[in-house]
Amino acid sequence: MHPSFEIIGAVAAVITTFAWLPQILKILRERQAKDISLATTAALAFGVFLWVVYGLAIGSTPVIAANTVSFLFIAAIVGLKLRFR
Repeated sequence: MHPSFEIIGAVAAVITTFAWLPQILKILRERQAKDISLATTAALAFGVFLWVVYGLAIGSTPVIAANTVSFLFIAAIVGLKLRFR
């Protein structure tokens, strides 16, 4: 694989992983999460968790790392949704 594709993949992983931080900070700042869909966010968390399992199965560190962090962020949003309904 061409090295530029690896860079594109790494940039995509960083962007999609850390895109959750503004949502987490907004929920914490406003102390409410009424506009967040619990079902959608929980389903997304489960799907990302399965990506972690897949990454472990194929031994892909980038897939494991990016999706583990994403899962933790999304799980935090689920937790905040349950706390600040």
